Amino acid sequence: MLVLLPPSETKRTDGDGPPLDLAALSHPELDAVRKELLDEVVALAADVEASRAALGLSGRQDDEIARNAELWTSPTMPAITRYTGVLYDALDVTSLRGAAAGRARERLAVGSALFGLLRADDPVPAYRLSAGSALPASSTLAARWKPVLEPVLAAVAAEQLVVDLRSGSYAALARVPGAVTVNVLAERPDGSRSVVSHHNKSHKGALARLLASTRAEPADASAVARLARRAGHTVERTGETHLDLVIPA
Repeated sequence: MLVLLPPSETKRTDGDGPPLDLAALSHPELDAVRKELLDEVVALAADVEASRAALGLSGRQDDEIARNAELWTSPTMPAITRYTGVLYDALDVTSLRGAAAGRARERLAVGSALFGLLRADDPVPAYRLSAGSALPASSTLAARWKPVLEPVLAAVAAEQLVVDLRSGSYAALARVPGAVTVNVLAERPDGSRSVVSHHNKSHKGALARLLASTRAEPADASAVARLARRAGHTVERTGETHLDLVIPA
């Protein structure tokens, strides 16, 4: 099983790994697009105003642009510990121990606007590029990634179940055929439901932790739902490959 996570805008800014080496990343089929985007982002960082516009940043975030300028030289750390924020706090991968930690590092992956697909231990620097970023003089990131990333994800999905927890903008970079997808819904006392926004990430992070660390090997959406229910989650299967995770409003 592969648990595919969205990245986060916030990232740890330190690291003790060597500078970025594309040969050290998984899925070398993606390296050509990775290098093109890295070089574009580094070059863009020389123009602060253009970087702000392309990346959707304010003047208070110019440190993000400075980090982009050093993508090829700054220290790296494993991708799964580079990302921070609500989802990754709930995942709390560094608290896992023993076999559970090993399973998590095998099963977790991140969909990235800059790197396409990262496995947990892939060493990456801090960077700023989101799925909605509009780099100058280039097509959209989805147009860049789809032709190369969709075949990679299809090959992964042909070998194992993929649980796709990416947000919509990252899912739009490349589809995963047959992946299990999850919505988080809040149920009000009257039984009506609405899509959760504020707490969506924390609940997906908790589900990711469960799936990443369990000894079970679910083979389809029904098995994922059963596993989640045994852990105390309220989960409904609403399609062949789709689940609703229901929480009290």
